[in-house]
Amino acid sequence: MRSRAGIGFDVHPFGSEPPLVLGCVRIEGSPRLAGHSDGDAVAHAVADAILGPSGLPDLGTLFPAADERNRGADSMELLREVARQVAAKGWWVENVDVVIAAEQPALAPHVGEMEANLVAALVHVREPMGTGIAASVKPKRGEGLGAIGRSEGIAVWTVAMLTRG
Repeated sequence: MRSRAGIGFDVHPFGSEPPLVLGCVRIEGSPRLAGHSDGDAVAHAVADAILGPSGLPDLGTLFPAADERNRGADSMELLREVARQVAAKGWWVENVDVVIAAEQPALAPHVGEMEANLVAALVHVREPMGTGIAASVKPKRGEGLGAIGRSEGIAVWTVAMLTRG
């Protein structure tokens, strides 16, 4: 069996209109993240984390912002498509570990739902992709430092482990 690790990163400033969408969870009362799609930085970072080790191009290359078909796209649908492409290359996601840096809103109440949504986006492809995938989401605060600490946006880092064979 072969293993590879990947890392993904995404950052978006806050826009104006609610709701915020992270990990396919709608958080009412918080402004959405500015972006060409729905701005789901969690889905974007996870997608890039699994694309790298599989040898596929990054998310922005697969779904360019210049393509109007991607305007307002559901990022979890994009993640599902990425998972299909990764599986077609013979790679299986074992786990994703996500860190969300956000001063606001409080994300802890949404962690379980985000984790379940990530697993659901990755498992539907085919066995053995759906066997034992683990997703961990950890919200962290900026503690008042930098753009994140000033509540200007949200940054997400993801590490993923993929296996083949």
